[in-house]
This record gives sequence, C-alpha cells and structure tokens, in this order.
Amino acid sequence: MAGAILAVDKPYGWTSTRVVEWVKRRFRVRKAGHAGTLDPLATGLVLVAVGEATRQIPTLQSWEKEYYALLMLGYKTLSGDGEFPPQVVGQPPVLSPQARREILAEWEGEIWQRPPAFSALKIAGKRAYALARQGKEVSLPPRKVVIYKIEEVFYHPQRWLLRVVAGKGVYIRSLAQDIGDRVGCGAYLGSLRRTRIGQFSVYGAHQPDAVAGR
Repeated sequence: MAGAILAVDKPYGWTSTRVVEWVKRRFRVRKAGHAGTLDPLATGLVLVAVGEATRQIPTLQSWEKEYYALLMLGYKTLSGDGEFPPQVVGQPPVLSPQARREILAEWEGEIWQRPPAFSALKIAGKRAYALARQGKEVSLPPRKVVIYKIEEVFYHPQRWLLRVVAGKGVYIRSLAQDIGDRVGCGAYLGSLRRTRIGQFSVYGAHQPDAVAGR
C-alpha cells in the first residue's frame, strides 16, 4: 500500500494510537498515523493515513468534524466525561424549546474555549491528563475555536442529545461542561460519537473487532 487514507470506526475503550496499530497489523504497513485524537470513551470515525499519505495529516486535521454528543445534566465529573463517578450539582430546570435554541446559539460561530484538564495537550513537556491524574491542578489557557453548527436531536431535562459540527481543536467535553454551567445545573459528556470528518463518513468505515483486537 503506497499511500492511502483509511476510515476506521473506533470501538469504545480504544485509544487512537491503538487504532493506528490495528491498521498497521491489518494492512501490513509500517508507516501510519492518525489525523486527530478521539478519546477512549468516545466511538466513531478516526482517519488513519498510511505510507506517503501521512504527509496529508495536517490537512486532514483542519477538516470540519461532526459529532453526536449526549449531555448528562445535573452532574459533573472530574474528567468531564464518564471516566470518573458523577457528582450531583443540582436539579436541571425544564427548558422550553425557545430557551434551548437560544442557549445553543450562544456556542455557534467563533468562540473562546478552555481545553479540559484531562486532555492530551502538553504542559512543560508533560501531557495534561497525566498531571491531572496525579492530582495536580491543571489550568489550560482558552483558545479560539469554531463551531459551525449545534442543534438538538433529543431533549429530556436530564439528557440532551446534540449534533455538533465543529472545526479543529474543539473539545466536546468542554462544550458539554460549558452548556451545563450556562443552564445552571452542571453537565458532563455521557457519550460521544464522531460520524464525519470532511467528506469521510463513519458509515462504511473499517470496523476492528473490539473484543479480539483483530
């Protein structure tokens, strides 16, 4: 395989690095790299460039991405997702359709977003998540990012399913926490699935055997 871009549907619990290793074994290639990390607790599309196509990774990383994110309202967790036990914050209010549209509209366009402490960004050469797991205080500076579209798929006062189309560098965990703070009851990311990167879709993507790892 001289060069190709492969779409892989990452199983729950896998790291993006594990996806790359699976591609190397499955397609018998030596040179490969992914075009954007997807958290282990998330599922969905990871693009893996192999061979000469690895030179295209910076371009692939700049493409817009589509996610389906389930926000759990009324709780917070240490990591912003389901890795740690949820802590009760408050009773979620019942939001009207108009109120929900207005809240979501606040996050469309160019926004400032603070990356979560449990992220792969580096602080003095060390991964932020490694420092956070050691109990050290981690505060990353906010960054300017773009959310092209955010819309409701399903709503319940304690569960809010959103479709998000975002640019490079957007952290959906941070988005979930910020929306929870805006609602006034807290929120964490209960589940996340990435369904599209640019013109590549998760539908029809390669699916590793999540149990056997083949």
